[in-house]
Amino acid sequence: MHNSTDNILASLEAMLFAAGDPVEAVKLAEVLELEPETVTKMLGHLSALYDERGSGLMLIKIDNKYQLCTREAYSESVRKLLEIKKNTPLSNAAFEVLAIVAYNKTVTRAFIEQVRGVDCSGSIASLVQKGLIEEKGRLDLPGRPLIYGTTDRFLRCFSLNSLEDLPELPRTEEVEQLNNDSQTSLFDNEKQDQASSLLTPVDGEVDAQA
Repeated sequence: MHNSTDNILASLEAMLFAAGDPVEAVKLAEVLELEPETVTKMLGHLSALYDERGSGLMLIKIDNKYQLCTREAYSESVRKLLEIKKNTPLSNAAFEVLAIVAYNKTVTRAFIEQVRGVDCSGSIASLVQKGLIEEKGRLDLPGRPLIYGTTDRFLRCFSLNSLEDLPELPRTEEVEQLNNDSQTSLFDNEKQDQASSLLTPVDGEVDAQA
């Protein structure tokens, strides 16, 4: 790896953006094959660059971990964007991810992606924003992967008393038929339409209708 200052800064920025969660400087140094002191210095330089150019991003330090976040001055614009994103109907991909989580009770992102065969980070983030799934903890495995499960809001939106009320999983021939249909979710069309209509308004209106 070419370790020029610009390259180190760009690498740090890319890793922190992709990680989302706070990352220890030691871990960043390990990936870049640099001394932790060097990485800490570069992180300080990166933070100063954001400040100097009035960037909408800023670098914060939390318990010796570093994380990229949006600057408070732009919080209103970010909030409006996330609210718009939150209120958009679910895509077929999101419904598929939701079905995997619901039928397996608690799962990791890696398990979901193994089942679907594609990256599911966007769908998972959307479902978390909509309050349909949430983090349930971490597995006691290397990397401490997050575990996701459904929420009470999920049960309300799909008119379920509990996960035990989910319809039985289709047999092999039924799965093949589902794959040939335009709607590939395990949830029936009526409940999909109902859930989408409940998810479109703002939170207060959702609770009033649910």
